Amino acid sequence: MSADTQNPIASSPDSMPDVQPPVWRQEGGLTSLGPQFFTALRPTPLPEPHWIARQPEVAQLAGIDPRWLETDAALQMLTGNAVPADCHPYATVYSGHQFGVWAGQLGDGRAIVLGETLAGQEIQLKGSGRTPYSRMGDGRAVLRSSIREYLCSEAMHALGIPATRAMALTGSPGQVYREEIETAAVVTRVAPSFIRFGHFEHFAARGDEASLRQLADYVIDRYYPACRSPTAPFAGNAYAALLHAVSERTAALLAQWQAVGFCHGVMNTDNMSVLGLTIDYGPFQFLDAYVPGHICNHSDSQGRYAFEQQPSVAYWNLLCLAQALLPLIGSEETAREAVTSYPATFAREFKRRMADKLGLAQAQTASPEFVEVLQSLLNLMAQDAVDYTIFWRRLAEAFESDAYQDEIHRVRDLFLHRESFDAWLERYRALRAQTASAGAAASMLDVNPKFVLRNHLGEIAIRAAKQGDFSGVHTLQVLLGAPFEEHPGHDSQADFPPDWASHISISCSS
Repeated sequence: MSADTQNPIASSPDSMPDVQPPVWRQEGGLTSLGPQFFTALRPTPLPEPHWIARQPEVAQLAGIDPRWLETDAALQMLTGNAVPADCHPYATVYSGHQFGVWAGQLGDGRAIVLGETLAGQEIQLKGSGRTPYSRMGDGRAVLRSSIREYLCSEAMHALGIPATRAMALTGSPGQVYREEIETAAVVTRVAPSFIRFGHFEHFAARGDEASLRQLADYVIDRYYPACRSPTAPFAGNAYAALLHAVSERTAALLAQWQAVGFCHGVMNTDNMSVLGLTIDYGPFQFLDAYVPGHICNHSDSQGRYAFEQQPSVAYWNLLCLAQALLPLIGSEETAREAVTSYPATFAREFKRRMADKLGLAQAQTASPEFVEVLQSLLNLMAQDAVDYTIFWRRLAEAFESDAYQDEIHRVRDLFLHRESFDAWLERYRALRAQTASAGAAASMLDVNPKFVLRNHLGEIAIRAAKQGDFSGVHTLQVLLGAPFEEHPGHDSQADFPPDWASHISISCSS
């Protein structure tokens, strides 16, 4: 597909009698557990809805005919203006720690789950109006933040990183009041489940052990059945096994974030998926310059969620989950033991990802030479604030090109301390020479993306979208949907950020 495609789905007649609408499970998701987990309510309609973008692949994932996305019925439902008789939407309640402080009851403040499809995917509308958990908010999402979430959800998936998906993005001239008056938008999010660490914290904090057990049993039986196996870790204690499994998934996820240079920005416990998915895109950012202490969230005045802090914050959040599950696990020592593998798992997964980026064999990650080459490279990149994505792509191009000498000079030019880079390159090449005997390495071009959703790219698309031009959104959707491909004619979207990009401010209110 050309990156110049104006819309991945062309316009077509609304009347399509052979296209079936989504079919919903009755009492799917948390609605099967009881009224203490959710509130049934309908989305609040928006005036004059219109399509901004759609993703047919996600519709197929959810067991929905992609052609349904071409209908007016889909537009109305996914904006929250129409709810079929067999659909029973709801918002869930949860609690959590925000910026390291217990915040008490939270919940789906601007998201409503339409239901679960027969394919086992929950369909959620973000920005669909006020709920009992809106905490004085309006329950709406603005166009700019919705574009960022829609694009990043699909970008993360294309990068191979577990994430919630985005099926559609609709807009409306309906007004939303933030720092200024903006227009509303709704993102249709898709995931097997949107259950968070905070769901467990909510019932633990209330001392409601029965509901806590009910929730844990549901998650185990539905998503982690191996936890009940006699050969599972912590055999005989399925709740400790669940905590261990979530810890392992979270460690692997954080390794992928760090390897690709993704900053989440708001790693509160209520923004942590129990399935190890990237969830809730607020003030996120892909690194431009490699600055380990980079803070992407303007609201994070203490730097709690700085890029280099993310792995340790995830571990802290897992300890909060362990505390919530303690009544079921029964022993502090067992609960602590269930998450103790997190640091080692993260380190192993991170080294594995970085070995792929360096074009080295997995067997080499255990060697001291690998650790030294990787750490010295990261230190040098940090010292010179080297563009993270461009460095890795240029390195891949150099070692997978017939014109190595020309290409490696383009890598060298990224550094201020070029003699230090030369010394590193010599050690790196010596390590590469061992790859043939250590085993096959992944193609570097297949693991080092050319395109990521940099802040300035999103900002350019957002500015045009505010004027009614969504072509920039559609182009980015295609580029980010195939981030490792060359996409001739679009090198500018893979180039260095402009000077003004460093002044883009993204906060939690975005």
